[in-house]
Order: sequence, then C-alpha cells, then structure tokens
Amino acid sequence: MGHEVLIAGGGIAGLATALSLHDEGIDVAVRESVPEIQPLGVGINLLPHAIRELDALGVLDKLESVGIASTTLAYFSARGQLIWEEPRGRAAGYQWPQLSLHRGTLQMVLHHTAIERLGADRVVPGRHLTAIDHHDNGATAHFECRDGSGDTESVDAGIVVAADGIHSTVRQQRFPHEGMPLWNGALLWRGAVEYDPILEGRTMVWAGHPDQKFVAYPIRDLDNGKQLVNFIAEYRTDDRELLEREDWNRAGNLDDFAPRFDDWVFDWLDIPKLLRAAPGTFLFPMVDRDPLDRWTEGRVTLIGDAAHPMYPIGSNGASQGILDARVLTGCIRSHRNDPDRALAIYEAHRRPATSAIVLANRGLGPEMPMRLVHERAPGGFDHIDDVISPGEILDVTDGYRRTAGFALEALSSGVSLVDDDYAEMPQ
Repeated sequence: MGHEVLIAGGGIAGLATALSLHDEGIDVAVRESVPEIQPLGVGINLLPHAIRELDALGVLDKLESVGIASTTLAYFSARGQLIWEEPRGRAAGYQWPQLSLHRGTLQMVLHHTAIERLGADRVVPGRHLTAIDHHDNGATAHFECRDGSGDTESVDAGIVVAADGIHSTVRQQRFPHEGMPLWNGALLWRGAVEYDPILEGRTMVWAGHPDQKFVAYPIRDLDNGKQLVNFIAEYRTDDRELLEREDWNRAGNLDDFAPRFDDWVFDWLDIPKLLRAAPGTFLFPMVDRDPLDRWTEGRVTLIGDAAHPMYPIGSNGASQGILDARVLTGCIRSHRNDPDRALAIYEAHRRPATSAIVLANRGLGPEMPMRLVHERAPGGFDHIDDVISPGEILDVTDGYRRTAGFALEALSSGVSLVDDDYAEMPQ
C-alpha cells in the first residue's frame, strides 16, 4: 500500500512540504538521500513571506531563538561608502521578521519537527532516488539504500514530489540533455566567523559591485558579546564552463580570494581582518538553471531547487522553496480527489512566479544600484545623491520585492498561503 504523497528529498523545501501536508491530515512520507542528517552549510536568510508560513507551521519561536532578526539592509560601495539603507522585517512594518540563521540549524529544526510529528518511519534517510515509473493512479519511486547493503526500495504514491535539489534525478530523467547547471563566472567563498558586531549587530551588509562583492550578516548572538557572522566574498572570473558539481561542503582556500580584499578596510569594518579570522570557507560557483516550461509529468512534480534553482541574490532560494510547499499543500487539500488538477493549479501559481525571480536574479535583482554606483563613480563620491537618486534605488528594490512576493502590501492580510483559494486556475 502506497502513500498519498511521497517526497523525494529531505532538505528545506521537502521537509516544509511534509510538515504542511501532515498538518492538513494528508498521508505523507519522506525519503532522503544522505544516510545521516547533519547541520551543514553556512548562513541563510528567510524573508517575511516565508517566515509567515513557518509561523503557521508552529516553528517560528524555535527559529527565532537560534537566529537573528535582521532590521536593516545596507548597500555600500567598494570603498565602504554608504549607498542606501532600508528597514527590513518587523522594522519595516511586516508582521514577521526577516530571519538570519545557520542553514544547518534550520535544516535540523525542520528535520526533528518532522520526526516528532510524522514519526521516524515516515522520514527515512539513506534512500537515494534512482528512477520513477508512472502509472494511472500515481507513480512508483525507486531508491538505492545507502547503508552498504546493496538493497533497493520501491515506494508507491498517489503523488511524488521531487525535492531533490539542483542535481535532481527526476529533472534529469525528464530533461536528460539539460546538462550541468549554468555558471555566470562568479565564485563565492562562504563562511561563518566569530566576530564583533558589525554596525549595530542587526544589519545585513552588501558592499562592492557585481565583479567583486562582500556580504555579511549575523546569524547568532554569542555569550561573549560577539556574534557568529556569516560572510560571502564574491569575485567574478572570465570563465563560464562549470567542470565540477558544486558542493556546499567543498573547502575554499583563503589565499585564493582574501588578497583581492586587502584594501577593503573601512572605518566601520576591516574586511581583511574578518576574513583572516575565519576558521575556514566553502567555495561555491554562482549557478542556476533555465526556467522550465513545465514541472509536472503525470503525478510527479518538482519543488524548490529541483524546480527553480536561482542565483543566491536577494535572499530568496530557501524562501521560495517554502512558498512552493505551502501552495502545493493548499492545492492538494482543495483537490484531494483530483490530484491531476491539484498539480496543475500548483504549477500555474508557482512556475511563472519563480521563473520571474530566476530571471530577475540574473539581472542582479536588488543589487543593481551597486553596479550603477560603481559605473558612475568608481573613484568614490562626496554625496550619493549626485550619483544615484533615492527614487532610482526604490524603483529597483520595490520592484524586486513585488517580483519575489514579499512587498509589504502582499502580506498585509496575514493569511497563510495554504488557506488561499485554489479552486480554479489563477487569472
């Protein structure tokens, strides 16, 4: 006997889907590829529209206790001059915070919550998806058991949700000629370092321009008065061909990038000092994939990075996967007796929205003002208004908020996405 819904992938999007479906009384199970769930990665940002959904799932208090509610986003030039700052989260009038925390912490909170609510027999690690067969009443997912036994497992379900990431087996099976992710030439060295609070200790900092950029934000307050600060040091190369699969756990070499930032010493932050205080870094190329013209085949659909991997610009990747989970749940709840319609309406809501974000991020998303300032005043400026107007910046930032779905007015009702009306296709 199969499950009503099977989720292949126990990452953030997959677990958010499992918790959402379970809350609605829908029979759901999860299979995850890695044999042991570990708190891997570095920092992550969750925007208010995603936090609204995590609040509805009952995990916000736990996440707030292990993260930082960011109150400000600030753009600086490569010389450390302030370009723009704006309030974020509750400081901007939202009912929910913008939350910064360790990616592994978020993963473990969702994982432990899923085990508590669904049961350990429904959240099974060490099952690597190898193929999916379609049939009239759903699909059968085939897994390789990664316990050294050489065994396999086949699981039947009315709906299979592929939450198996940027290297999705389901996506590759459906689009075998798609190949490696697309790389724009930028390399990101990411890490977390114990450091003194930057500015007032609640600001997300973006400094530089598209060819060289530094991002930093706190993800945890420490007992010694310091903070755990997540940072990204980014540098663009002329290369475009990706020869290896990217991996969040591939070690970076400080000597490969830190010298490029040696003169980025500002009166409010000594970036070389921060980088050299880091215990290590992870190297990651900035990659995405082209938007697809369909996510669903039969009773199998894509979600999260399997559906719409995007550049890490604008703090949107994980947030969009959470939104996918909630819309999919609302659609399945509304059309429980018609899974095909449920999947069609889910895709009609989410595929165009996320495709627009993928393309917006390729166009630098909310970071465009930093490029314009660098192009217009590479040697610095006396007054930022002589270089770029507040209206020009607001056009970019407000436009991105609308595209990404977290404009303030869009969240004013406080209603979770699960409770939207999914009776018909969106207009």
